[in-house]
Amino acid sequence: IATGATVGVMSATDRRQTTIQTEDETIEWKAGQSVPEKYAAASHLNFTSFNRRLLITGEVPNEEAKNAIGDLAAKVAGVKEVLNETTVGPASTLSVRSNDSYISSKVKARFVDQKEFHLPHVKVVTEAGTVYLLGLVSQREGDAATEVARSTNGVQKVVRVFEYISEEEARRLDGSNRSADSSTK
Repeated sequence: IATGATVGVMSATDRRQTTIQTEDETIEWKAGQSVPEKYAAASHLNFTSFNRRLLITGEVPNEEAKNAIGDLAAKVAGVKEVLNETTVGPASTLSVRSNDSYISSKVKARFVDQKEFHLPHVKVVTEAGTVYLLGLVSQREGDAATEVARSTNGVQKVVRVFEYISEEEARRLDGSNRSADSSTK
C-alpha cells in the first residue's frame, strides 16, 4: 500500500500528463525488446524515456550495433527523439553498474535537501560516472539540478537532457497537478 501511495504522489507531482508517463514506460520496454539478438548478448543497454524522448546509454560491441539499435529505437511508436549515448566497447561490469546506481542515489538524496525544484521534476540516470539529467524544468531549476549533480562525489560529467519550460509554465503545471491531486481527495 505504501509503495502505491508513493507512486501516486510521484505521478501527481510529475509535470508530464499521466498518459505520457505511461507511454514513456511502454517506450522503454518496447525499445529494449527491439534490440536484435546478435547485439543484445554483447551489449549492456539502458533505455530511459522522458516525455517521449528516448535516452539510450550503455555499451555496444561496435558502431554498426550502435547505429542499428538507435535506428530501431527511433521506430518505436510514440518516440519523438532518440539520444543515443551508447559507447563502443565491452559491456560494463557489475561493480561499475553498482557504482553508477550508488552515484544516482547520492545525487537524488542531495536533491531532497535543495529548494529550487521538486524531486520528481528531474530524472537521474548514471552510466560510467556520467550523470544524465532529464525533465521538464525551467532554466533556473535545470541549473540548480546540474550544480547539485556536478558537485556530487563520484560524478565525472553531467549531461543535460532537459526540456526547458518557462517559469510560468512550470507554475501552471505544478498548480494543475495540485488541483488534480486535491480533487481526488
